[in-house]
Amino acid sequence: MAHDRFHGRMAGTARACDAPGCPEPGEFRAPGERAPGFDGPGAYRWFCLDHVRAFNSGYDFFRGMTPEQIERAQSPLAGWASETRAFRPTAGIDEAPRWADFADPLDAISARARAKARDYRKSQEAAQRGLNPTDARAYDALGLGFDADRRALRARYSELVRRYHPDRNGGDREHEERLREVVEAYQHLRRMPAFA
Repeated sequence: MAHDRFHGRMAGTARACDAPGCPEPGEFRAPGERAPGFDGPGAYRWFCLDHVRAFNSGYDFFRGMTPEQIERAQSPLAGWASETRAFRPTAGIDEAPRWADFADPLDAISARARAKARDYRKSQEAAQRGLNPTDARAYDALGLGFDADRRALRARYSELVRRYHPDRNGGDREHEERLREVVEAYQHLRRMPAFA
């Protein structure tokens, strides 16, 4: 594609201008109805020079935003509020090892490396089986292998509900969050084709 003196011109694209009834080639890209987001770059319209100038003169970037959203977008710190892994206070490390559990510091580092390798192998196996991260987390919440069948799922679910339910713990609600995770994981897995 050839560029010329007009910034953004994509000559030779063989697209027609998206303005109704315009016979000129569409050489300038303009935002479409669907904005860019997590699911892709968004939709674009292509206009000739006259129509892209008309489009740009009436374009409002802030249309549909609340005053708070506009203020955040105009802030010089916009986009810097989220931390990237490298700049987090923990530098992307989930937590430090419990040094008292190890006689040698190298054992602590080795245990961490083995755990990371195990997690990586599990994620690779999940991907090979066509499981998404939500599916893998559900298996992990129940402590099931990826080859578990419906009978194993029900047995494990029953065991964990008995263990964490407040009625089995004298009314103690300490494990309520864990019980909720178990129930959600079971509800997710039981609808999967592998357990049908």
